[in-house]
Amino acid sequence: MSESKAQGFDVRQFAASFDSAATRAGFQQEAIGAAEDMPIVAYTKLTSKTRPRIYLSAGMHGDEPVPPIALLRMVEDGVFDNRAAWILCPMLNPSGLARGTRENSSGIDLNRDYLNPTTSEIRAHVAWLRRQQNFDLAINIHEDWEAKGFYLYELNPDRLPSLAEIMIGAVRQVCPIDPSPLIDGREAKGGIIRPEVDPVKEMKAWPETVYLGANNTRLAYTIESPSSLSPKEREAALRAALTAAIAAIASR
Repeated sequence: MSESKAQGFDVRQFAASFDSAATRAGFQQEAIGAAEDMPIVAYTKLTSKTRPRIYLSAGMHGDEPVPPIALLRMVEDGVFDNRAAWILCPMLNPSGLARGTRENSSGIDLNRDYLNPTTSEIRAHVAWLRRQQNFDLAINIHEDWEAKGFYLYELNPDRLPSLAEIMIGAVRQVCPIDPSPLIDGREAKGGIIRPEVDPVKEMKAWPETVYLGANNTRLAYTIESPSSLSPKEREAALRAALTAAIAAIASR
């Protein structure tokens, strides 16, 4: 993705809205770090131990404002019910979101800082992740300023039943799918990137999904809506993918 700048949104207002909605929905809040004077908060809603543990994150890049908003709307609409245990990190880069920049306030792309973290945000996030039980599913929610349509990246080293085609099928009803044979320099087919080489060994600058795949889950996805669409359309695409994935894994 190219560097870009979007209109920043009111981080404090968003945080207050998310806190309020999450409390009403039965989530517990935990401040896990901070950027400048803005907290990074995890929200957890545990149910029966037999339910799948689902981790969702957003707000990694500050020029991608729709993913945090999509999570907020889903909390408000009661999507996160007793089908699963839910772990949400909706705003991992508050300083970038406040400025509308991909990077944090120090100019660092947080999504390349997970192997040997140098930023306070990712050091705090990794310390918190190390305290968590493993997740049955992890989805990192993004948008892409260069994408020709929706696409996703799958890490599934144990060849568990894939959710990729399920998400693509759901999104296709509301948003174009990126047809490119190469996306971000990786081979893609039908909007799905499946790495041929183990990214844990290949990549020297880990994004969140690679850290999660190495330490917290055996099924991880990064989903990307195209920023060329309106915010409403981008939100609909992300929500379609998340809703489909949740329904599929909760029914297993």
